[in-house]
Formats: sequence, structure tokens, C-alpha cells
Amino acid sequence: MRFFYAPNACSIGIHVILEEIGRPYEPAPVDFKNNAQYEPAYVAINPKSKVPALLRDDGTLLTEYPVIAMWLARSNPQAGLVPPDLEGETRCAEFLDYICGTVHPQGFTRQSRPNRFALRAEDEPAIVAQGRELAVKYLGVIEAGWRGDTWVLPGGYSIADSALFFIEHWAARRFNIPLPPRLDAHFKAMLARPAVRRTLELEGLPA
Repeated sequence: MRFFYAPNACSIGIHVILEEIGRPYEPAPVDFKNNAQYEPAYVAINPKSKVPALLRDDGTLLTEYPVIAMWLARSNPQAGLVPPDLEGETRCAEFLDYICGTVHPQGFTRQSRPNRFALRAEDEPAIVAQGRELAVKYLGVIEAGWRGDTWVLPGGYSIADSALFFIEHWAARRFNIPLPPRLDAHFKAMLARPAVRRTLELEGLPA
């Protein structure tokens, strides 16, 4: 498999899953700082100009975080990264959708790329402030609805935890947003996992 990612992007969560599984893959970093996602070479692979993207062994491409995460978990059942029961899998998918469809774009993309939301440059500071306010709100929603113990789901560690990790990592280390108590404990537990430490090292980020 060939894994397309950008260091410290949301793709870090998929990177963690790949390291948890232990299945061979080729890392293929995409230089977002120089807009390499819009270069013809990458657009030819992924016309969406996004990461993560996973080129599978059969030559087909998977895009979109929840889809890649679920496919990796389901195609590598020995890793135990998705609940085996329907209710557990449904709750896992629900959490992934909230992180990727709401928390990421509304809470954090507003802060990192306000030009996508503002019609005028002078409106961008207000967009950043709104993003921070929403991020704090969403983290509170996750905290209040916590169902598991150490991990997000009652059944134990799963791909839901890797998704929450990239949000926590951004909040704590990129945007200086304090994590609520359960999320702070979860973030510390994630940082202690060997797969997470390997991922951070591979992406050139502090452990």
C-alpha cells in the first residue's frame, strides 16, 4: 500500500492506524506548505487534492478519513480496531463522522484556513475566533458524552481513538486550546502508545 499524508494534517490519525496494524506500507508525504496537493503529479493520483489517501495493493485508491479508517480496520481484523458488534461499529462510525464532518472543518479549519470561510480578508480574524469558540464547544460535547473508560468506546481501543487523537493533538500543540479532563487523559494515553510514538517520529513531530 502507498499512504499519502501531510505531516501534522488529519492524516496523522490514519498513520497511527497503519502503525497499529503493522502491515507494510510505503509512506508518501505531500508537501502542503508548497501546495503539492495541487500539482499535476498528485492530482493525477487524487483529483480531490486532499489527504489522507491510500493506494491499495490492487491499484485502487481510497479517500476520505472515515472510509480509509474503516477499511483498514475491517480488512485487518486481527488488530481489533473496530467493535465486532453492529451497535459498537455504528457508534464508532458515528464518532468518526462527528470528528471528520463537524469538529475538524468547523472548529479547526476555520482557525487554520480562515480564507476559505471569509469573503474579505478583514473578516478572517472573526472567522478564526469563531473556529476557536466552536472547537472548545465541540470538545465539551465529546467530554460530556464520553461512553468509554480510557478509550472512546466502551469496547476498548479503536479507530475512533485515532480520530480523536488528531483533534487533541491540534488543540493541545497547535492551537493552545486546553483539553477537558477526559480528553486530556485520553491524549496522554495515546501519546504512550508505541504506534503513536512511531507516527510522530515518522512525521517529524515532538513525541
